[in-house]
Amino acid sequence: MSMPQVHIVAYCVDLGYGIAPGADMIALMTGAGVVSRLLSGYLADKIGGVWTLLIGSVLQCAALFLYIPFNGLASLYLVSLIFGLSQGGIVPSYAVIVREYLPAREAGQRVGLVMMSTILGMALGGWMSGLIYDLTGSYQAAFLNGIAWNFLNMAIMVFILFSGRRSRPAIATGI
Repeated sequence: MSMPQVHIVAYCVDLGYGIAPGADMIALMTGAGVVSRLLSGYLADKIGGVWTLLIGSVLQCAALFLYIPFNGLASLYLVSLIFGLSQGGIVPSYAVIVREYLPAREAGQRVGLVMMSTILGMALGGWMSGLIYDLTGSYQAAFLNGIAWNFLNMAIMVFILFSGRRSRPAIATGI
């Protein structure tokens, strides 16, 4: 799911746009990611971490899909903006989910494990996308790989939502 951040410059070069537009798209994704984190935090306070993560994953999946048919420069900027707005709040939602579903005494260890897994997954995803590109000569299969991982993430969130396990109420501590 981290494929656009890792490969957008190379993708722009492959499409003949050069390095600079790809770097601009990374900056756009990053800036939109900041906005996404703020909006996702607000949303998580209102509807919970799992719903926030599910919404972010659906939107991120849609953005990854949009990279496939749209390869014009203006459309790539727009899709990169959409991707940044969707992906920025996903990782912070994991910590909210840990807080909502697990005992407070386990939060530090669990959040650490989740963040480590997230970082490893993003690194593996970037590498895997490059491998897929090397094997196929196209980024389309790499985007499809990211879409598949988003579907897995969405399936897990739907399972959690409908498993019948209630999250413990978040207590406002003022911290």
